[in-house]
Amino acid sequence: MSFFAFIFLTLGFSQLYWAWRGVRLARRKIESRTLRWLVCAAIPAILVSTFASVAHEFARRPEPVHLTLGDALLTAPSGWWIASSMVGFLLAIPFAILAGARAVARLLRGRRRAELPLPDRRDFLLQTANVVTAVPFVAGAYGLFYGRLNLETVEQPVRLANLPAAFHGFRIAQLSDIHIGPFMPEEQIRKFAAIANALQPDLIVLTGDFVTFDAGTQFPVVEALAGLRAPFGVYGCLGNHDAWARVEDSISSLFAAAQVRMLRGTSVAITAGAEWFHLIGVDFQSRHRFGASAPVKRLLGNIETLIVRDRVNILLSHNPDTFDRAAALGIDLSIAGHTHGGQAALEFISPEIAPTRLATPYVAGLFQKPGGQLYVNRGIGTIGVPIRIGAPPEITIYRLERA
Repeated sequence: MSFFAFIFLTLGFSQLYWAWRGVRLARRKIESRTLRWLVCAAIPAILVSTFASVAHEFARRPEPVHLTLGDALLTAPSGWWIASSMVGFLLAIPFAILAGARAVARLLRGRRRAELPLPDRRDFLLQTANVVTAVPFVAGAYGLFYGRLNLETVEQPVRLANLPAAFHGFRIAQLSDIHIGPFMPEEQIRKFAAIANALQPDLIVLTGDFVTFDAGTQFPVVEALAGLRAPFGVYGCLGNHDAWARVEDSISSLFAAAQVRMLRGTSVAITAGAEWFHLIGVDFQSRHRFGASAPVKRLLGNIETLIVRDRVNILLSHNPDTFDRAAALGIDLSIAGHTHGGQAALEFISPEIAPTRLATPYVAGLFQKPGGQLYVNRGIGTIGVPIRIGAPPEITIYRLERA
Protein backbone atom coordinates (compact mmCIF):
# COMPACT_ATOMS: atom_id res chain seq x y z
CA MET A 1 0.00 0.00 0.00
CA SER A 2 1.35 3.41 -0.96
CA PHE A 3 1.66 6.24 1.54
CA PHE A 4 -1.07 8.25 -0.19
CA ALA A 5 -3.42 5.23 -0.23
CA PHE A 6 -2.86 4.82 3.52
CA ILE A 7 -3.66 8.50 4.12
CA PHE A 8 -6.81 8.28 1.98
CA LEU A 9 -8.10 5.18 3.78
CA THR A 10 -7.26 6.61 7.20
CA LEU A 11 -9.08 9.81 6.32
CA GLY A 12 -12.19 7.94 5.18
CA PHE A 13 -12.39 5.59 8.16
CA SER A 14 -11.63 8.40 10.61
CA GLN A 15 -14.60 10.44 9.40
CA LEU A 16 -16.89 7.42 9.67
CA TYR A 17 -15.60 6.84 13.20
CA TRP A 18 -16.20 10.41 14.36
CA ALA A 19 -19.62 10.50 12.72
CA TRP A 20 -20.50 7.33 14.66
CA ARG A 21 -19.18 8.88 17.87
CA GLY A 22 -21.21 12.03 17.26
CA VAL A 23 -24.42 10.13 16.56
CA ARG A 24 -23.95 7.97 19.68
CA LEU A 25 -23.39 11.05 21.81
CA ALA A 26 -26.46 12.79 20.38
CA ARG A 27 -28.68 9.74 20.99
CA ARG A 28 -27.44 9.45 24.56
CA LYS A 29 -27.60 13.11 25.58
CA ILE A 30 -30.52 14.64 23.65
CA GLU A 31 -33.95 13.74 24.98
CA SER A 32 -36.05 15.39 22.27
CA ARG A 33 -36.53 12.92 19.45
CA THR A 34 -36.92 15.64 16.81
CA LEU A 35 -33.79 17.50 17.91
CA ARG A 36 -31.88 14.24 18.17
CA TRP A 37 -32.67 13.34 14.56
CA LEU A 38 -31.77 16.84 13.39
CA VAL A 39 -28.38 16.65 15.10
CA CYS A 40 -27.74 13.15 13.76
CA ALA A 41 -28.50 14.38 10.25
CA ALA A 42 -26.33 17.49 10.68
CA ILE A 43 -23.21 15.54 11.65
CA PRO A 44 -22.59 13.91 8.21
CA ALA A 45 -23.60 17.18 6.54
CA ILE A 46 -20.87 19.02 8.47
CA LEU A 47 -18.30 16.39 7.49
CA VAL A 48 -19.29 16.66 3.82
CA SER A 49 -18.95 20.46 3.94
CA THR A 50 -15.51 20.05 5.50
CA PHE A 51 -14.35 17.91 2.60
CA ALA A 52 -15.90 20.36 0.14
CA SER A 53 -13.93 23.23 1.63
CA VAL A 54 -10.69 21.25 1.41
CA ALA A 55 -11.43 20.33 -2.22
CA HIS A 56 -12.03 24.03 -2.90
CA GLU A 57 -8.68 24.86 -1.27
CA PHE A 58 -6.77 22.55 -3.61
CA ALA A 59 -8.73 23.54 -6.71
CA ARG A 60 -8.70 27.31 -6.38
CA ARG A 61 -6.48 29.55 -8.47
CA PRO A 62 -4.94 32.00 -7.94
CA GLU A 63 -3.74 31.45 -4.39
CA PRO A 64 -4.13 34.49 -2.12
CA VAL A 65 -1.00 35.90 -0.51
CA HIS A 66 -2.92 37.54 2.32
CA LEU A 67 -5.19 35.89 4.89
CA THR A 68 -8.74 36.06 3.57
CA LEU A 69 -11.99 35.74 5.53
CA GLY A 70 -12.73 32.43 3.79
CA ASP A 71 -9.34 31.03 4.78
CA ALA A 72 -9.76 32.15 8.38
CA LEU A 73 -13.32 30.87 8.80
CA LEU A 74 -13.37 27.82 6.52
CA THR A 75 -10.00 26.57 5.30
CA ALA A 76 -8.13 26.75 8.61
CA PRO A 77 -10.84 25.04 10.73
CA SER A 78 -11.31 22.36 8.05
CA GLY A 79 -7.60 21.63 7.95
CA TRP A 80 -7.47 21.52 11.74
CA TRP A 81 -10.38 19.08 11.87
CA ILE A 82 -9.06 16.71 9.21
CA ALA A 83 -5.55 16.50 10.67
CA SER A 84 -6.72 16.21 14.27
CA SER A 85 -9.51 13.73 13.54
CA MET A 86 -7.15 11.41 11.64
CA VAL A 87 -4.63 11.34 14.48
CA GLY A 88 -7.39 10.97 17.06
CA PHE A 89 -8.80 8.03 15.11
CA LEU A 90 -5.41 6.29 15.02
CA LEU A 91 -5.06 6.79 18.77
CA ALA A 92 -8.53 5.32 19.33
CA ILE A 93 -7.70 2.07 17.52
CA PRO A 94 -5.70 0.48 20.41
CA PHE A 95 -8.56 1.19 22.82
CA ALA A 96 -11.05 -0.35 20.40
CA ILE A 97 -8.84 -3.42 20.04
CA LEU A 98 -8.53 -3.72 23.82
CA ALA A 99 -12.29 -3.42 24.32
CA GLY A 100 -12.94 -5.96 21.59
CA ALA A 101 -10.40 -8.39 23.01
CA ARG A 102 -12.02 -8.18 26.45
CA ALA A 103 -15.46 -8.80 24.98
CA VAL A 104 -14.22 -11.81 23.01
CA ALA A 105 -12.43 -13.19 26.08
CA ARG A 106 -15.60 -12.91 28.15
CA LEU A 107 -17.59 -14.62 25.42
CA LEU A 108 -15.11 -17.47 25.09
CA ARG A 109 -15.01 -17.99 28.85
CA GLY A 110 -18.78 -18.08 28.98
CA ARG A 111 -19.03 -15.55 31.80
CA ARG A 112 -22.46 -14.63 32.97
CA ARG A 113 -23.63 -11.04 33.05
CA ALA A 114 -23.06 -10.86 36.80
CA GLU A 115 -19.42 -11.70 36.29
CA LEU A 116 -18.70 -8.85 33.89
CA PRO A 117 -16.10 -6.24 34.98
CA LEU A 118 -17.40 -3.56 37.29
CA PRO A 119 -18.86 -0.48 35.55
CA ASP A 120 -16.21 1.79 37.04
CA ARG A 121 -13.47 -0.19 35.27
CA ARG A 122 -15.30 0.13 31.96
CA ASP A 123 -15.85 3.83 32.64
CA PHE A 124 -12.15 4.31 33.35
CA LEU A 125 -11.19 2.75 30.01
CA LEU A 126 -13.75 4.90 28.20
CA GLN A 127 -12.64 8.09 29.94
CA THR A 128 -8.99 7.34 29.19
CA ALA A 129 -9.84 6.82 25.51
CA ASN A 130 -11.76 10.11 25.44
CA VAL A 131 -8.83 12.03 26.95
CA VAL A 132 -6.24 10.47 24.65
CA THR A 133 -8.28 11.02 21.48
CA ALA A 134 -8.93 14.65 22.48
CA VAL A 135 -5.21 15.46 22.68
CA PRO A 136 -4.72 15.85 18.87
CA PHE A 137 -7.53 18.41 18.71
CA VAL A 138 -5.97 20.52 21.47
CA ALA A 139 -2.48 20.14 19.99
CA GLY A 140 -3.81 20.98 16.52
CA ALA A 141 -5.37 24.20 17.80
CA TYR A 142 -2.04 25.12 19.43
CA GLY A 143 -0.17 24.42 16.19
CA LEU A 144 -2.63 26.48 14.15
CA PHE A 145 -2.82 29.58 16.31
CA TYR A 146 0.66 29.64 17.88
CA GLY A 147 3.06 26.91 16.79
CA ARG A 148 3.24 27.90 13.12
CA LEU A 149 4.32 31.48 13.98
CA ASN A 150 6.51 30.81 17.03
CA LEU A 151 9.77 31.63 15.26
CA GLU A 152 12.97 30.17 16.68
CA THR A 153 16.39 31.59 15.91
CA VAL A 154 19.00 28.83 16.07
CA GLU A 155 22.69 29.65 16.54
CA GLN A 156 24.61 26.73 15.01
CA PRO A 157 28.43 26.60 15.25
CA VAL A 158 30.08 24.71 12.39
CA ARG A 159 33.71 23.64 12.66
CA LEU A 160 35.56 23.38 9.33
CA ALA A 161 39.11 22.11 9.04
CA ASN A 162 40.14 24.15 6.00
CA LEU A 163 38.39 27.38 6.91
CA PRO A 164 40.66 30.40 6.25
CA ALA A 165 41.47 32.50 9.31
CA ALA A 166 39.69 35.49 7.77
CA PHE A 167 36.37 33.60 8.00
CA HIS A 168 36.65 32.43 11.60
CA GLY A 169 33.42 33.67 13.21
CA PHE A 170 31.78 34.31 9.81
CA ARG A 171 27.97 34.23 10.19
CA ILE A 172 25.50 32.89 7.60
CA ALA A 173 21.74 33.31 8.01
CA GLN A 174 19.37 30.83 6.37
CA LEU A 175 15.70 31.17 5.46
CA SER A 176 13.93 28.23 3.83
CA ASP A 177 10.56 26.88 2.68
CA ILE A 178 8.71 30.19 2.52
CA HIS A 179 5.52 28.83 0.88
CA ILE A 180 3.86 32.21 0.48
CA GLY A 181 0.08 31.95 0.82
CA PRO A 182 -2.82 32.88 3.08
CA PHE A 183 -1.12 31.33 6.12
CA MET A 184 2.31 32.75 5.28
CA PRO A 185 1.24 36.12 3.91
CA GLU A 186 3.48 38.69 2.30
CA GLU A 187 3.52 40.93 5.39
CA GLN A 188 4.63 38.02 7.63
CA ILE A 189 7.50 37.20 5.26
CA ARG A 190 8.62 40.83 5.45
CA LYS A 191 8.72 40.52 9.26
CA PHE A 192 10.88 37.39 9.08
CA ALA A 193 13.17 39.08 6.55
CA ALA A 194 13.53 42.04 8.92
CA ILE A 195 14.43 39.66 11.75
CA ALA A 196 17.10 38.05 9.56
CA ASN A 197 18.57 41.46 8.74
CA ALA A 198 18.53 42.47 12.42
CA LEU A 199 20.69 39.44 13.24
CA GLN A 200 23.41 41.15 11.16
CA PRO A 201 24.76 38.09 9.35
CA ASP A 202 27.70 38.37 6.98
CA LEU A 203 25.88 36.33 4.32
CA ILE A 204 22.24 35.29 3.78
CA VAL A 205 21.16 32.09 1.98
CA LEU A 206 17.68 31.02 0.84
CA THR A 207 17.07 27.32 0.23
CA GLY A 208 13.96 27.06 -1.91
CA ASP A 209 10.21 26.48 -2.00
CA PHE A 210 9.35 30.15 -2.28
CA VAL A 211 5.94 29.31 -3.77
CA THR A 212 3.67 26.29 -3.38
CA PHE A 213 1.70 25.65 -6.58
CA ASP A 214 0.58 29.01 -7.96
CA ALA A 215 3.11 30.63 -10.29
CA GLY A 216 1.49 34.02 -9.75
CA THR A 217 2.73 34.15 -6.17
CA GLN A 218 6.37 34.43 -7.27
CA PHE A 219 6.04 38.22 -7.64
CA PRO A 220 4.93 39.04 -4.08
CA VAL A 221 7.32 36.54 -2.47
CA VAL A 222 10.31 38.06 -4.26
CA GLU A 223 9.13 41.53 -3.33
CA ALA A 224 8.74 40.47 0.31
CA LEU A 225 12.30 39.08 0.38
CA ALA A 226 13.86 41.88 -1.66
CA GLY A 227 14.81 43.78 1.49
CA LEU A 228 17.30 41.13 2.61
CA ARG A 229 20.79 42.59 2.85
CA ALA A 230 24.17 41.27 4.00
CA PRO A 231 27.75 42.52 3.47
CA PHE A 232 28.75 39.43 1.46
CA GLY A 233 25.47 39.19 -0.44
CA VAL A 234 22.30 37.09 -0.61
CA TYR A 235 22.31 33.77 -2.47
CA GLY A 236 19.89 30.89 -2.86
CA CYS A 237 18.77 27.70 -4.52
CA LEU A 238 15.38 26.47 -5.71
CA GLY A 239 13.06 23.79 -4.31
CA ASN A 240 10.70 21.16 -5.66
CA HIS A 241 7.63 23.42 -5.41
CA ASP A 242 9.38 26.08 -7.45
CA ALA A 243 9.88 23.42 -10.12
CA TRP A 244 6.30 22.14 -9.87
CA ALA A 245 4.97 25.69 -10.30
CA ARG A 246 7.33 26.06 -13.30
CA VAL A 247 8.83 29.30 -12.06
CA GLU A 248 12.50 28.27 -11.87
CA ASP A 249 13.65 30.59 -14.67
CA SER A 250 11.26 33.45 -14.01
CA ILE A 251 11.73 33.62 -10.24
CA SER A 252 15.50 33.47 -10.68
CA SER A 253 15.28 36.53 -12.92
CA LEU A 254 13.05 38.33 -10.42
CA PHE A 255 15.49 37.57 -7.62
CA ALA A 256 18.43 38.77 -9.73
CA ALA A 257 16.68 42.13 -10.17
CA ALA A 258 16.37 42.24 -6.36
CA GLN A 259 20.13 41.56 -5.95
CA VAL A 260 19.58 37.95 -4.87
CA ARG A 261 21.46 35.40 -6.94
CA MET A 262 20.07 31.89 -7.41
CA LEU A 263 22.81 29.29 -7.77
CA ARG A 264 21.48 26.70 -10.21
CA GLY A 265 24.30 24.26 -10.73
CA THR A 266 26.71 27.17 -10.38
CA SER A 267 29.09 28.50 -7.75
CA VAL A 268 30.56 31.71 -6.41
CA ALA A 269 33.68 32.53 -4.43
CA ILE A 270 32.96 34.39 -1.19
CA THR A 271 36.09 36.47 -0.68
CA ALA A 272 37.62 38.36 2.22
CA GLY A 273 40.86 39.96 1.10
CA ALA A 274 43.02 37.22 -0.37
CA GLU A 275 41.03 34.43 1.33
CA TRP A 276 37.85 32.78 0.07
CA PHE A 277 35.49 29.84 0.36
CA HIS A 278 33.33 28.22 -2.26
CA LEU A 279 29.51 28.48 -2.28
CA ILE A 280 27.66 26.09 -4.61
CA GLY A 281 23.93 25.75 -5.32
CA VAL A 282 21.74 23.21 -7.09
CA ASP A 283 18.10 22.89 -8.09
CA PHE A 284 16.00 20.20 -6.39
CA GLN A 285 17.50 16.75 -6.92
CA SER A 286 16.33 13.31 -5.78
CA ARG A 287 17.14 9.71 -6.67
CA HIS A 288 13.43 8.92 -6.42
CA ARG A 289 10.46 10.34 -8.29
CA PHE A 290 9.06 13.05 -6.06
CA GLY A 291 5.69 14.23 -7.28
CA ALA A 292 6.24 15.85 -10.64
CA SER A 293 10.04 15.70 -10.21
CA ALA A 294 11.82 13.07 -12.29
CA PRO A 295 14.51 10.97 -10.52
CA VAL A 296 18.14 12.00 -10.98
CA LYS A 297 20.39 9.09 -11.92
CA ARG A 298 23.58 10.71 -10.61
CA LEU A 299 23.00 13.06 -7.70
CA LEU A 300 25.06 16.27 -7.84
CA GLY A 301 26.63 15.10 -11.09
CA ASN A 302 26.21 18.61 -12.47
CA ILE A 303 28.50 20.17 -9.83
CA GLU A 304 31.30 17.60 -9.53
CA THR A 305 33.62 19.78 -11.60
CA LEU A 306 32.83 22.86 -9.51
CA ILE A 307 34.26 21.49 -6.25
CA VAL A 308 37.61 23.02 -5.28
CA ARG A 309 39.56 20.42 -3.32
CA ASP A 310 41.82 22.71 -1.30
CA ARG A 311 39.04 25.10 -0.24
CA VAL A 312 35.96 24.96 1.97
CA ASN A 313 32.97 24.01 -0.18
CA ILE A 314 29.47 24.85 1.08
CA LEU A 315 26.46 23.47 -0.80
CA LEU A 316 22.94 24.93 -0.94
CA SER A 317 20.60 22.03 -1.73
CA HIS A 318 16.89 22.14 -0.92
CA ASN A 319 16.71 18.36 -0.57
CA PRO A 320 18.78 17.03 2.39
CA ASP A 321 18.95 13.59 0.72
CA THR A 322 21.82 14.88 -1.42
CA PHE A 323 23.98 14.84 1.74
CA ASP A 324 25.35 11.30 1.34
CA ARG A 325 26.57 12.10 -2.15
CA ALA A 326 27.84 15.53 -1.09
CA ALA A 327 29.91 14.04 1.73
CA ALA A 328 31.36 11.47 -0.67
CA LEU A 329 32.39 14.33 -2.98
CA GLY A 330 34.13 16.14 -0.12
CA ILE A 331 31.66 19.01 0.30
CA ASP A 332 32.36 20.31 3.78
CA LEU A 333 28.90 21.65 4.64
CA SER A 334 25.47 21.08 3.09
CA ILE A 335 22.67 23.52 3.94
CA ALA A 336 19.16 22.23 3.25
CA GLY A 337 15.46 22.57 4.05
CA HIS A 338 12.49 20.76 2.45
CA THR A 339 11.29 18.73 5.48
CA HIS A 340 9.71 21.52 7.59
CA GLY A 341 11.24 19.61 10.49
CA GLY A 342 8.39 17.14 10.12
CA GLN A 343 5.90 20.02 10.66
CA ALA A 344 4.24 17.83 13.32
CA ALA A 345 7.31 16.21 14.85
CA LEU A 346 6.29 15.74 18.50
CA GLU A 347 9.96 16.11 19.38
CA PHE A 348 8.97 17.10 22.93
CA ILE A 349 8.16 13.38 23.32
CA SER A 350 10.92 11.97 21.11
CA PRO A 351 12.91 13.45 18.18
CA GLU A 352 12.15 10.25 16.28
CA ILE A 353 8.39 10.92 16.10
CA ALA A 354 8.12 12.75 12.79
CA PRO A 355 6.14 11.63 9.72
CA THR A 356 8.94 12.95 7.53
CA ARG A 357 11.20 10.12 8.78
CA LEU A 358 9.21 7.85 6.49
CA ALA A 359 10.85 9.70 3.59
CA THR A 360 14.27 10.78 4.91
CA PRO A 361 16.51 10.28 7.94
CA TYR A 362 17.52 13.93 7.73
CA VAL A 363 14.51 15.71 9.25
CA ALA A 364 16.00 18.63 11.18
CA GLY A 365 19.22 19.81 12.80
CA LEU A 366 22.89 18.94 12.38
CA PHE A 367 24.17 15.67 10.90
CA GLN A 368 27.77 14.55 10.48
CA LYS A 369 29.51 11.77 8.63
CA PRO A 370 33.02 11.26 7.20
CA GLY A 371 33.57 13.84 4.51
CA GLY A 372 31.04 16.48 5.50
CA GLN A 373 28.28 17.95 7.62
CA LEU A 374 24.62 18.73 6.96
CA TYR A 375 22.19 21.10 8.62
CA VAL A 376 18.46 20.87 7.85
CA ASN A 377 16.47 24.05 8.53
CA ARG A 378 12.78 23.63 9.49
CA GLY A 379 11.68 26.50 7.24
CA ILE A 380 9.12 29.17 8.04
CA GLY A 381 6.10 28.13 5.97
CA THR A 382 3.73 25.16 6.02
CA ILE A 383 2.30 22.82 3.41
CA GLY A 384 -1.12 21.15 3.41
CA VAL A 385 -2.39 21.93 6.90
CA PRO A 386 -1.27 25.27 8.44
CA ILE A 387 -0.14 23.62 11.68
CA ARG A 388 3.24 23.19 13.34
CA ILE A 389 3.66 21.02 16.43
CA GLY A 390 7.11 20.41 17.91
CA ALA A 391 8.72 21.87 14.79
CA PRO A 392 8.63 25.68 15.11
CA PRO A 393 9.60 27.88 12.15
CA GLU A 394 13.29 28.59 12.09
CA ILE A 395 15.93 31.08 11.04
CA THR A 396 19.37 29.52 11.35
CA ILE A 397 22.57 31.46 12.02
CA TYR A 398 25.66 29.43 11.19
CA ARG A 399 28.87 30.54 12.88
CA LEU A 400 31.87 29.19 10.97
CA GLU A 401 34.85 28.19 13.11
CA ARG A 402 38.30 26.91 12.28
CA ALA A 403 38.66 23.33 13.49
